[in-house]
Amino acid sequence: MANQFGAKSTTDEVLAGVDLKGKRFLVTGASAGLGVETSRALVAHGADVVGAVRDLKKGEAATAEVRKAATSSGGSFELIELDLADLASVRAAADKLNAKGETFDVVIANAGVMATPFGKTKDGFETQFGTNHLGHFVFVNRIAGLIKDGGRLVNLSSAGHRFSDVNLDDPNFEKTEYEPRVAYGRSKTANILFAVGFDKRHKARGVRATAVHPGGIQTELARHMRQEEMAGWIATINQQRRAAGLSDFEFKSIPQGSATSVWAAVVAPADAVGAHYCEDCHVAEVVSPSEDIVTGGVYSYALDPANAEALWKKSEEMVGERF
Repeated sequence: MANQFGAKSTTDEVLAGVDLKGKRFLVTGASAGLGVETSRALVAHGADVVGAVRDLKKGEAATAEVRKAATSSGGSFELIELDLADLASVRAAADKLNAKGETFDVVIANAGVMATPFGKTKDGFETQFGTNHLGHFVFVNRIAGLIKDGGRLVNLSSAGHRFSDVNLDDPNFEKTEYEPRVAYGRSKTANILFAVGFDKRHKARGVRATAVHPGGIQTELARHMRQEEMAGWIATINQQRRAAGLSDFEFKSIPQGSATSVWAAVVAPADAVGAHYCEDCHVAEVVSPSEDIVTGGVYSYALDPANAEALWKKSEEMVGERF
């Protein structure tokens, strides 16, 4: 697949010349960082966007520019309340959308938390797995019927999936010592595996699901990481990059970080991205797990169909609901 976009492409570059009038999108986590920029870029091209946020007051304040862009383009933007760490909230949000009955061309599961101290969601799940995976698992499956035939699901994952495969024997760290990066890795691997499982169940009607890595971006997502921890992590990456003859790591801007989301949602061919993992506006190569965190690619365990089915079954068991 020929691709004119890469790591430094922005949302506006990716969507240049694309008319999204009449297209409807749902973006979770629309009150900060990537969620705001993704929503802004879509409405700027005429789309109608529903942003799902935990805090409506914060969401209203954070999306003023999104509303301006929507007014200018003829698109629209509205907010709904969704707390992914509370399944009662998740189910209520899904029920409201289903009652309204308005369909979506694309759902972008963008919301998430990163490297949090040990904690539990309202339903007793480890915070990162419960919020990043289980909350979206219930929400997206409950509104799956609202995704139009030929539509898409885009799950935001991360290169952090390399920190760990899922652990279905101990998803809540009841038997193993909690480590924030490992917990984050498990949840990000789960985001990819959920896309694989969802794609399998819905591709017969043309709905394809994919997972994306936005890149390293300085947003409030990393607020739980200590400054020295972040500096040490980047130093390790740079040491490996230099040894490989590569330039030092550079953070992406938020418009660059959101580019792969909109590329996978509306620009890339559906069959090219379905059941795959994308980074830097292209489909990533599948690589074997290793200690090397320099190069791109997706670890094989994150796209393994058997792993995806096992996670699906475990997730249903945990949330007490079958999809």
